[in-house]
Amino acid sequence: MQRTVSIAHVSHRLKAPFRISRGVKTAAEVVVVEIVEGELVGRGESVPYARYGETVDSVVAQLQPAAQALREGAGPHEALALLTAGAARNALDCALWDLRAKREGLSVEALTALRVPDSLVTAVTVSLDGPEAMAAAARAVASAPLIKVKLSADDPAARLLAVARAAPDARLIVDPNEGWDFATLDGLKPVLSDLNIALVEQPLPAGEDQALEGYDPPYPICADESVHVAEDLAALKGRYRAVNLKLDKAGGLSEALLMLEEARNHGFVLMVGCMVASSLAIAPALHLAGSCAFADLDGPWWLAQDHPGGCRVADGRMTRPAEGFWGDGMTATGLWL
Repeated sequence: MQRTVSIAHVSHRLKAPFRISRGVKTAAEVVVVEIVEGELVGRGESVPYARYGETVDSVVAQLQPAAQALREGAGPHEALALLTAGAARNALDCALWDLRAKREGLSVEALTALRVPDSLVTAVTVSLDGPEAMAAAARAVASAPLIKVKLSADDPAARLLAVARAAPDARLIVDPNEGWDFATLDGLKPVLSDLNIALVEQPLPAGEDQALEGYDPPYPICADESVHVAEDLAALKGRYRAVNLKLDKAGGLSEALLMLEEARNHGFVLMVGCMVASSLAIAPALHLAGSCAFADLDGPWWLAQDHPGGCRVADGRMTRPAEGFWGDGMTATGLWL
């Protein structure tokens, strides 16, 4: 059967600037892969991430040989083998899962035996800003059970306390995005210990994890930038108690499923996370959410406009996409017109 593969750059405007310790963005720049076989269409989305040396142009270029291989009749495993872990492989892998579900008439949920929750608690993010602005942002989402707080090394205690006071009932994920050194992390221990902290996520730069060896505060330290694929996990034992699984780092749902099993074997607390992206990127990640203690999947919540039928977030809870959106085995959706 003739197969076509297209690769497109899509820009989603954000409803507000999204700031972390490394910079600010006002739009989600994503890459979408679409594979067509007859009447069947598989779609996947990824977010090129500058932290890993990725740009939209570099991801599109990486995808070209794999796309051509698929057009010439290569199988999924052959095409994916041409790519390393990262955004390019994620977009292709998720498109292939969507296509497989439609070809076989079975949902990805059935194919993986992983239940997608109809509704789940997701962290909603308060991005980095001055304490007063962060407090205002926290008050606006104070009904959410779980709030992620983006911090830097610039007076993190004042910003964190401002958020905690504005949303006193929420649990907090503290995320400096590699922006602290160990002295900062340890110096904040009294403040963190007094708050309702769920996780402290990647406080130190990746590659400086040895400073965490044997460190055992009363809240879990979670690896993000330090873990990409399953083979990374063993080295994190004794340094982290939790790990963040992200499809863009892993290179797709296939590798993330391996990570899920391996992380369980090592006894890690699990979180599924995302980049700022549309519901097309989040739908595959929902297959991990039911097996994770924490979900941080609010990417679409930041968009000024998401896809029709996509995930919805209200009061810190996410509902799954409408039938036909991604991966449920339906041959046509009507949602993409």
